[in-house]
Amino acid sequence: MEKNIEIYTDGGCSGNPGPGGWAYVIITGDGIQIANSGHEQFTTNNKMELTAVIQALKSLSINPSRTSLKLVVHTDSKYVKNGITGWIHTWMRNGWKTAAKKSVKNKEFWIELQQLSATLSIEWKWVPGHAGVDFNELCDKLVQKEIASIR
Repeated sequence: MEKNIEIYTDGGCSGNPGPGGWAYVIITGDGIQIANSGHEQFTTNNKMELTAVIQALKSLSINPSRTSLKLVVHTDSKYVKNGITGWIHTWMRNGWKTAAKKSVKNKEFWIELQQLSATLSIEWKWVPGHAGVDFNELCDKLVQKEIASIR
């Protein structure tokens, strides 16, 4: 049986909206660490949180026949965790409308995340931000570096 692949993600902005950054760290079953980050000139915190997870999943070359492979995604965004594990199912049933009958914000991000994660075995975990979780802290530093690079 293969070991889990651990993924840590973070996103943020300076002002909301404002210049933003995203980052992820992937730890493979062999202990190899892969990190990446990027930025947007004008965005929102939630878009950057979603982008971090989307970019991490896109970066993985996973053969669908490797069904024993399990991903554990750690995010400090309750918006991302609650959205992908719960809210998205209701939004899809309701034609991408919220309970208040308003259009779901960041719909295109949610659709992409749902498509990327649909065939994968993912455990979604919320971690508190700025609480000393090593890889979450590394992601935050990468995000801050990205934001600083475009100010």
